Amino acid sequence: MITLNPDQLQHWVLQLFWPFVRIGACFMVAPLFGAAMVPARVRVILAGAIASLVAPLLPDLAGVSPLSVTGVMVTIQQVLIGLALGFCLQLTFDAVNLGGQMLANGMGLSFAFNMDPQRGGSSSTPALGQLFTLLVTLTFLALNGHLTLFNTLVGSFHSLPVGVDGLGTAGLHTVVEWGGQLFRSALTIALPGVTALLVVQLAFGVISRAAPALNLFAVGLPVSLLCGLVVVLAGLFSLQSTFIDALGQAFHMLGSLVGHAE
Repeated sequence: MITLNPDQLQHWVLQLFWPFVRIGACFMVAPLFGAAMVPARVRVILAGAIASLVAPLLPDLAGVSPLSVTGVMVTIQQVLIGLALGFCLQLTFDAVNLGGQMLANGMGLSFAFNMDPQRGGSSSTPALGQLFTLLVTLTFLALNGHLTLFNTLVGSFHSLPVGVDGLGTAGLHTVVEWGGQLFRSALTIALPGVTALLVVQLAFGVISRAAPALNLFAVGLPVSLLCGLVVVLAGLFSLQSTFIDALGQAFHMLGSLVGHAE
């Protein structure tokens, strides 16, 4: 007959609980998994499934009670690590969305808002930003980016094991610095199109000086929209290549953040 005592049950629960906290925190904010359209139940089941596979391979954290000060600190560290991994990767997708918004403002599509499935019904974004986000999400799945995220998460438990020591000051500083990637990638995506649309706007400025009676609102908006659509069509390939480069940099940064070589 198999007998279990409370200490054994607590040990087994903790062996699964802390990996589940880190993985679940990552899925809360990670791209695709953290979208509002993904039910919370799906995230919990997926995080629990991965944690159940990872937990037997991890070293034991014996003598630590979950309700002690040390146990609470360990839990907080796991949440911070998971949030940092998911947040840094999400910035790569937000940069694409921001670049689409900047381009939409220049071509006159800023008034065409759609509900944002990534942020839920309380948020909206221009249709062009949604198009870019959809394209890079498909690219992310085609490149097995979700599997690379799983690999980074699992590897983080070996390079940054469960314990009181988490990312530390240097790791948190790296996460803050990575926020600049949002603006760098967005500018890289939107700059060619914004420059082309600026030339169009300057041309209309010259025309308005030559023909003051011309109704620029009736003529300029359709022409700007048409030129903008041509710019978007011509820039789709560069958008994908820029996103792939940014995604590679993001995974390299995540690997260095947790000390797991990609």
